[in-house]
Amino acid sequence: MSKIILTGDRPTGRLHLGHYVGSLKRRVALQNSGEYEKVLIMIADAQALTDNFDNPEKVRQNIIEVALDYLSVGLDPSRSTLFIQSQISELTELTYYYLNLVSVARLYRNPTVKSEIQQRNFEASIPTGFLCYPVSQAADITAFKATTVPVGEDQLPMLEQTREIVRKFNSIYQETLVEPEVLLPENSACMRLPGTDGKAKMSKSLGNCIFLADSPEEVREKIMAMYTDPLHLKVSDPGHIEGNAVFTYLDAFCQDKHFREYLPEYANLDELKDHYQRGGLGDVKIKKFLNSIIQEELAPIRARRKEYEKDIGAVYDILKAGSAEARAIAQVTLNEVKAAMKINYFDDPGLIEAHKEKYKNGTF
Repeated sequence: MSKIILTGDRPTGRLHLGHYVGSLKRRVALQNSGEYEKVLIMIADAQALTDNFDNPEKVRQNIIEVALDYLSVGLDPSRSTLFIQSQISELTELTYYYLNLVSVARLYRNPTVKSEIQQRNFEASIPTGFLCYPVSQAADITAFKATTVPVGEDQLPMLEQTREIVRKFNSIYQETLVEPEVLLPENSACMRLPGTDGKAKMSKSLGNCIFLADSPEEVREKIMAMYTDPLHLKVSDPGHIEGNAVFTYLDAFCQDKHFREYLPEYANLDELKDHYQRGGLGDVKIKKFLNSIIQEELAPIRARRKEYEKDIGAVYDILKAGSAEARAIAQVTLNEVKAAMKINYFDDPGLIEAHKEKYKNGTF
């Protein structure tokens, strides 16, 4: 079986370092690995509308921002198919058919959905589209017969629901859909990068993000204001690295080569951590070190983005071509699904001939 990846993001704002270490960097590596026949990257605007239905302009404006972030980190339209979810109408039709395979009670039991309902304070006024977005996600994954879906641990319940839908469809009708496998982040520090304020999640709404498109000065200011150890009041005080956002970022980005270039008095991150925990190492020094590392990481991303920003029309052309390619793939799957469900009335010559004979011979 061909190995196919599907992944993507909701266009609710520019992408940040949390997206970069959690998914984007690995997507580029997977794209370049040569292990996958196809890599599909979706801008999930239809999903974004489930909780931004009253602000479509927000979603509309952020399509290009996400596309620029994709291209700037190294996603290559000659190797990956970049497309917009809402432009693939086959996904909507598949979602409609799959809704019959899932109960409302099962949707409510999905831990990811329950958590996000609480986060958004929907309570009793949950938009139906939001409650059912795990079914939409199943349509996205199965439409392209994705064998591999890179996700964080928080999305595992969503993938399990997709697998349930696949198994139920295949058992009721016929073996048509592919059951996907999960690909989790390899680096535990990349499972979830905290916000600059130390909160568990980097979030646009909390204002604690470092965006990929931030200027060098914006990045520096955010890093120098980062949460560290509230008990580390003096340089001489012993410091704690657990829950210290600066060290979490260093875990995610720091390599031994960075010490040789920016902080040669230490050989590696373990030595830096030991010194901080003993006392005698100030927060400003480690923040400056982190800033040097992040600036180095973001420099080529900024440079590529500036090049793509010079021709926004070409970026839309990339999305248009990718959406056309994705739609052609989804159409094949939809045809197979409709055949399995026996609703392909006009594409089944045998059915038509059988009915001709039936009424011709009066055997009805």
